[in-house]
Formats: sequence, C-alpha cells, structure tokens
Amino acid sequence: MFFPRRVHTSFQTGESGLATAPKSAIIKPPKNKIEPQARRITTPAQDPDSFAENLAWVGPGLVTGASDDDPSGIATYSQAGAQFGFGTLWLTLFSYPLMCAIQEISARIGRVTGVGIAANIRKAYPRTVVYAIVAMLLGSSIFNLGADLGAMGESAHMLLGGPAWIHLLVMGLISILLQIFVPYTRYVKYLKFLVLSLMAYVVTAFLVHLDWPAALRATLVPPIKMFHGNYLTMVVAVLGTTISPYLFFWQASQEAEEIQVRTEDKPLKHAPAQAPNQLRRIRIDTYAGMAVSNAVAFFIMLTAAATLHAHGDTAIQTASQAASALEPLAGRFAYALFATGIIVTGLLAVPVLAGAAAYAVGEAMHWRVGLEVKPARATKFYLTLGVATLVGLALNFVHFDPIRSLFIAAVINGLLAAPVMALMMLMTRSRKIMGEFTLPLYLQVAGWFGTIAMFGASLAFLIASLK
Repeated sequence: MFFPRRVHTSFQTGESGLATAPKSAIIKPPKNKIEPQARRITTPAQDPDSFAENLAWVGPGLVTGASDDDPSGIATYSQAGAQFGFGTLWLTLFSYPLMCAIQEISARIGRVTGVGIAANIRKAYPRTVVYAIVAMLLGSSIFNLGADLGAMGESAHMLLGGPAWIHLLVMGLISILLQIFVPYTRYVKYLKFLVLSLMAYVVTAFLVHLDWPAALRATLVPPIKMFHGNYLTMVVAVLGTTISPYLFFWQASQEAEEIQVRTEDKPLKHAPAQAPNQLRRIRIDTYAGMAVSNAVAFFIMLTAAATLHAHGDTAIQTASQAASALEPLAGRFAYALFATGIIVTGLLAVPVLAGAAAYAVGEAMHWRVGLEVKPARATKFYLTLGVATLVGLALNFVHFDPIRSLFIAAVINGLLAAPVMALMMLMTRSRKIMGEFTLPLYLQVAGWFGTIAMFGASLAFLIASLK
C-alpha cells in the first residue's frame, strides 16, 4: 500500500488539472473560530509520512467497506456458499472494482462539496425526487436494522445463553447511546477497531478442510453453465447485498463530517490546494475498505461451501443458522468464531445503517446533521437515528420474520441503488456541483458500467421475485 509522500517540486498539479503552488508558498488562512455547536479537533499533517499519521486519515472508506459485511450480508454469503459451493466466489472479484468506483465517487461528492448525497440531490433535483429516495432508504434501513439486530440477539443467545430478547434489547440500546453521546472523533476509532472482528471469518476458513485449487479455479472462472433459475437469483442477491445505497450516503456524509471536525480542512471546491492529498487518501481508504469487504465475503462463501454445501446442508436462511450448522462440521471453536463475528459486525453495521438514514433524512429536510454535533443542537438528526433503530428493534418483538425483513430490504435496495447511482453520475458531471473536480475518465467509465450492471441486476431480481 502506498501513501502520499512529500513532493519537493516547484508546482503540483491536482486531478482537476489546475496547477497549485508548492506547500512552502501557500499562505495558510487563519483557523476558523471554533463553532459552539461542533466538537472540533485539529487535523493531522496534510502530507503524512509515518504509518501512524496515515492511519489517522483512514476511516470513512474502511468503516464503510467493513459495515457491508453485516449480519444480513453474512446470511446472504452463507446461503450462496451453502447452495452453490464455490460457484459464487467469482462474484467477489467482479464486484470489487464496481464497489471501489461507486464508493470513491460517493466520497468525492462529500469531500468536494462539503455535504452529503441527499443535500446535493436536493440542490440539483425537485424535492419529490429527494423525498422519494430518502423515504425508500429509510424504509430499507429500518428493515435491515431489524434483521441485523435479530441476528445479533440470536447469536448472543447461542453463545451466552439466556433469553435472546434481552441480548437484542441491550445491543440495540447500546448502539443508540453510543451514537448519541460519544463524539464522532472518538466513536469512529471504535468503529475502526471493530473492523478487526472480520478476521474471524478468515480464520474460520482455515479451520476447515478446503480444496484450494478448485476454489481458485472457481474464483477466476465463472460457472457459465449454472446461469439460470435460482443461481441467477443468488447472483443478483449477492450484488444487491454488496452494492447497497446506504453505503453511498454514509461514506459521502462521513467525508463531509471529516471537514467539519478538522479545522484546517475545507470542501475541495473552495480549497483546491488540498485536492492532491485528499483525493489520493480517498482512493487508498476506499480501495482498502472495499478489499476488506470483498475478502470477508469470499471467506464466508468459502467456509460455507467447504462445510455446509459439502455435507448437503443447503437450507441455510440466516447468519445464526449458518453459525449453528458449522459446529458439528467444523468444531466448537469455528462455530464460536462465526457467531462472535455476527455480533461484532452487527455492532459495526447498525450505526452505519442508522447513521446513513439519519444523514439522508436530515440533509433532505435541511436540518443540522452530524455525529460530531452535540445532540442538543441537532435534535431532529439524533431523533431520526434513534427512532430508526428502535423501530428496527421493535420488528423483532412483533414476531416479524427476519427473512421477510431481509427480502423487503433487498427489494427496496434493488429499486433504489441504480437510480441513485445514475443521479450521482449526472451530478458529478456538473461544474455547478463539483466545480473543477468533475470525474476523471476512469471513474466515469467504471461508474456508468456499475450503474448499468445494477439496473440489470435490479430488473432480474424483480422478475425473479414476481415468479
């Protein structure tokens, strides 16, 4: 992995094509007066040299990628491996560049404009468009929250005993309280730390017997002969789980949040001299985060294929069922690792799901938003976050089928992903929104390819759902 180094040339050229003065010649403006409503911090060096300084810059992309492997995603990947063995491993390679492109575009929108995706859509399109998009995002997030919290409670019950509903309630309330009362700059450090929990799925894969040559062949060569019926539906489900709209909104808003908490940072439209470092940081952060996401998905499918599929157990529906089924096949330790991973990844994903919904609603309604803003000054934002989590939590107490929750969330995400991606691609062509920082050619090509792919996947999913 390469990080920005100090450049000792007379001039630097940013991605926008504009020449910028050398750092020694830049006269830094005076720091902004600290606003009372935000709990600000100072930024690390603009051009970090040490590993510690580079690590301080990594955040939105890494957390976004890791949160994609939430309990509902784990359930989908487990189903894929259980039903089709190694036959879906190639999807991790196929989806990686698409995820990198759309998430980098999302991050650029937030860093260039200083606001999230919903705020930019509100500026560029009629209110009915942004309200419809935000309503669908809120709905899918609530159903996804319900399914994730339910899987966390069930996994805790399997590991610790006691009533599952107590574990469920405790985890839901902890997630809400952490987001409301812990400042963003401290909370995001916890989220980064939780990313390490995903190693549980990598370790689990090495605890079972694997035919590595066969797995490698399946990863590199898609099984064309399987492309029909249930297999095609699973392909669509994996892509829909991997490329989810809430991830777009979260990463863009987190980039905007970073500007708010670092006193020397400005939206790139107003501070083009910061562009070379920031755009490279975004790329490194995003590519690393999406690599984590796809690697974990790969190892979950691999583990399920080597154990569940190999023993004819293809009826897995939830993440907790996958964990339970592993015990007699891979041993108690593998089972415990898998179940623990469900709990901890849930703690990582729930704030992202709820936060993305709150950012989108708040930006659409023109409220003050931000996890770094004190709750008293962003009451509506935090109320939305808390209510979304509580409603998702409540779904588990009215005996709403978690599989049904995931299906509804998948349908909404399928309807929402491609249109939002198309709007994002159109916005990034606008100099009114992006200034000089419209997309380079490689992101335009990758972004539109991903948008077309998601349109096709969404259409296929809807057709399969109606049969």
